Amino acid sequence: MKAYYHLPGLFEFYELYRAFLPLYRGHREWFYDWCEIGSIYGAPADCLWGGGRVGFGEDRPEEAAALTREYGISARLTFSNSLLRWEHLADRKCNALCALFEKNGGVQNGVILCSDLLLDHLRAHYPGFYYVSSTTKVLTAFRQLKDELNREAFRYVVPDFRLNKAFGQLNALPESQKQKLEFLCNECCWFDCPDRKACYEQVSRKNLGEDCGEHICLSPDAQRGYRFSDAMRNPGFIGIDDIQNTYLPGGFSHFKIEGRSLGSAIVLEFLLYYMTKPRDQLRVREEIYLDSALDLF
Repeated sequence: MKAYYHLPGLFEFYELYRAFLPLYRGHREWFYDWCEIGSIYGAPADCLWGGGRVGFGEDRPEEAAALTREYGISARLTFSNSLLRWEHLADRKCNALCALFEKNGGVQNGVILCSDLLLDHLRAHYPGFYYVSSTTKVLTAFRQLKDELNREAFRYVVPDFRLNKAFGQLNALPESQKQKLEFLCNECCWFDCPDRKACYEQVSRKNLGEDCGEHICLSPDAQRGYRFSDAMRNPGFIGIDDIQNTYLPGGFSHFKIEGRSLGSAIVLEFLLYYMTKPRDQLRVREEIYLDSALDLF
């Protein structure tokens, strides 16, 4: 089995992927042979249907679509706003994105979503997509996760990261459901956070343009922001040793890397850690840093 990574920043880090993907294709020997890119996901700025993070991607959707088409990579639109109402379904920008990405070459593209209202709209008007159940649903009880896996509408389901190590229950799933699971690997959020769903809802309100203020994070380390070194100490963290020695042998092969709200430099570190052989990480880093057109900081 191979690990399929679902990478952040379809719009947000277009320039990074424009530099990285030629290296990945042209020097495949620099990268682990047991992994592939399953998709690149994201949402542009001012995206009404967006969720999870407030989108800031400024690159033209046509360029992002052309890049994934060129490299035969599935593009995913992150439309995980949990608070959509009927009137929001007519949004011209989001519908135009769907029309652009629904039929974009030989690889099927997908949509990550939270709202069943939006799911029904997309299935009726854009049947060419596959659908991913978003982790923003915050399904922390395993019975909730099983119910979600039983829904035929979803090709993949991203569980709450706090279920990542529930191996007694995960290993008991049938093979077909194991292949629907897509684990969030590098979450830095406080493992005991009681407000994760409220935090996501606040992001949804912001994307709807509501005057809602800022969500106050209760994490003891909230002031530190995202640090990969902190994420590695999170009880839900999934590293490359876990993937190779536990998840792949157990029948699980899909892994989501978060990072849309971070900088391109830290996203590059994710690409190096999860995909690049240690002896070749400096080569990849040098090739990216020496691209004078790429602003990593």
